[in-house]
Amino acid sequence: MSQISQCRNRRAFLVASTCGFAGIQFGKPAAITGEERQLVAAESAGGRRGGQAKSVILFFLCGGASHVDTWDMKTAAPAEYRGPFKPIATSATDIQCCEHMPLLAKQAHHLAVIRSVCGTVNTNDHHAGYYYNLTGHVPDSSFKTLGNDRRPYTDDWPFIGSVVGSRSGNRKGLAGAITLPHKPSKLPYTRPGQFAGRLGVEFDPLYLQGSVEQPLKFQIPSLVLSGDVTAEQMRSRQQLLQRIDAARRKFDYSHSQRTWKQHQQRSLDL
Repeated sequence: MSQISQCRNRRAFLVASTCGFAGIQFGKPAAITGEERQLVAAESAGGRRGGQAKSVILFFLCGGASHVDTWDMKTAAPAEYRGPFKPIATSATDIQCCEHMPLLAKQAHHLAVIRSVCGTVNTNDHHAGYYYNLTGHVPDSSFKTLGNDRRPYTDDWPFIGSVVGSRSGNRKGLAGAITLPHKPSKLPYTRPGQFAGRLGVEFDPLYLQGSVEQPLKFQIPSLVLSGDVTAEQMRSRQQLLQRIDAARRKFDYSHSQRTWKQHQQRSLDL
């Protein structure tokens, strides 16, 4: 199969799958041509299939070097704008990077460098930026009016990790999404965009709250038994919790039944 055919095949697949996933129809279903359908069928029949990802790892850096000192060197700009570092060629055509990233430069042909990121709702701040990057949706006007006081809402768009986790199925006891070493914010506010939002709290990530002050000395206190508690004692506590939950559900049901009968009796009395 030629390189052009492969490109058209990938394009056909992306157009068809994206529109179908999003529930979008442009008039008649003519998103791909007959030729592109044949290419998709031919590749499927030939057994050419990519690997299936088992997990997705997102490295979300809460801070870092400026783009003008890494991937967008501004070589034609005055010295006071372009910074002190020099650009070097990479393994990708027409892509340069900072001289202090020689090993990454050798892997540039594997990367997709995005240069279209811009400010959000005229705020240009981290609070709205977190939400935009982690959900893929433009922050609403509340980010501008409330600033850093804008709390996570239950109807926020979900964190991409929660979306993936909601579709990953059973992971043998593992949470669908795990965030470490800590929530990307400090009190008194918590940044929106890192929760499941409208998907429901059951799809919130599992947060492994390590030390904010000493991130390199990473531990998982939420998954370590405290003090002298043994595994057997932990199982006993879990069984007790299950019995309490069962009793509470029975009580709630009985209470709702009594309430319903009271309303029923009032209706009969009337």
